[in-house]
Amino acid sequence: MIIVPLGVASATPTATRHLSSVALWREGSVYLFDCGENAQMRMLQAGLKRSQIECIFISHFDTDHYSGLIGLLSTLQLQRRDKKLTIVGPEGLQDFVEWNFDFANINLNYPIEFVEVSEDFEEERVVDEDEFYVEARPLNHSKFCMGFRFQEKDKPGKVDADKAQAQGISEDWQYKDLKAGKDVELDDGTIVKSADIVGHPRPGDSFAYITDTKYCPNSVKLGMNTNVLFHEATFSESLSDKAEETGHSTAKDAARVANEAKTKLLVITHFSARYTNEYVLLREARDDFFPTWVATELRPIFTDPAHEKGIIQPKVYLKEINGNKGGSNDKSSNSNRGGGKKKRFRKRKSRSSSKSSKSYKKRSRSSNSSDSGKSRRTSGKYRNSRSDQSSNDDNGNQRKPKQITPRTPFDDFNRF
Repeated sequence: MIIVPLGVASATPTATRHLSSVALWREGSVYLFDCGENAQMRMLQAGLKRSQIECIFISHFDTDHYSGLIGLLSTLQLQRRDKKLTIVGPEGLQDFVEWNFDFANINLNYPIEFVEVSEDFEEERVVDEDEFYVEARPLNHSKFCMGFRFQEKDKPGKVDADKAQAQGISEDWQYKDLKAGKDVELDDGTIVKSADIVGHPRPGDSFAYITDTKYCPNSVKLGMNTNVLFHEATFSESLSDKAEETGHSTAKDAARVANEAKTKLLVITHFSARYTNEYVLLREARDDFFPTWVATELRPIFTDPAHEKGIIQPKVYLKEINGNKGGSNDKSSNSNRGGGKKKRFRKRKSRSSSKSSKSYKKRSRSSNSSDSGKSRRTSGKYRNSRSDQSSNDDNGNQRKPKQITPRTPFDDFNRF
């Protein structure tokens, strides 16, 4: 499983943080936890396909956690989606969605299954599939709020190929049956038992999403022995009184939950806009629980670090702008990158070979014609941008504008 933070801000977005949303990718399907404003745009920038969304989980009815839901559902309608979509959330979610589309006179072409959870519940499997389930528990916020745990069911053990071949197993279907726990009968009547060939079942990966809550026992239960625990850290410890008043957690509260739950990795998120540097919160959390990361938008996190591949970061070159009339010194230029000599500005030469440079300059100063002024205005770096796009290259062919392809964090993974 791969977890992609799409938005890590709390109630107020900033120039660098978007509202709450986390995408979980598993075997070609996407499961969205909360859907803040611009969640679908962040999915595009992350390289995730909106058509792969199978289920959306809404934790509670604070606007920053569901304000992007209607826009996303409308986009799926425009993309002619026809397969079922499951939406899990508090009671009233279905009425909210249906009212919005009734108001806009839109009939959705794809079916939506709403799973609404009442405020008096204690624990519930809101989704239960063959290979995984999603568990929800109530949290301790100023209003009804749920946390979620995505748990893969136990995986079959590994087949001992040497033992299988020694007992006469050779066909692919025989290996599949053994791995599925079925005994196999050979042509001579010999029974090969699955328990003798296949190892013990392996525990599946797990992910917990806990947001907008004070410390509570249910947070620990949801995060128990998880591979990745996403926990809010809205405030630092110096604002613990404000966290208690508003029903939020500090970075140390998140670390406390991680310690008691014995999670493998804590990822803090949901940062207040007052913190321009979230690493202040990271330092507080790491004082109590060292394996802690800061949720970085669009930066994938693997539940199994062994599957992680290195991500190639794009090179960024800084441009220094000088105050001189000479213009700017671009450090990203090829001439300066290799340590070569800097280009100097050359004096402008006369266009006519019979005229000297000196006489040309003298004439241009004394000229008052509108044609010469127009020529000077459209020359040099201020020439018409359209003429740049349609100019010819060295071979006489018409030059076409370069296509810009955005790079996503998933470009370096073969599976996407």
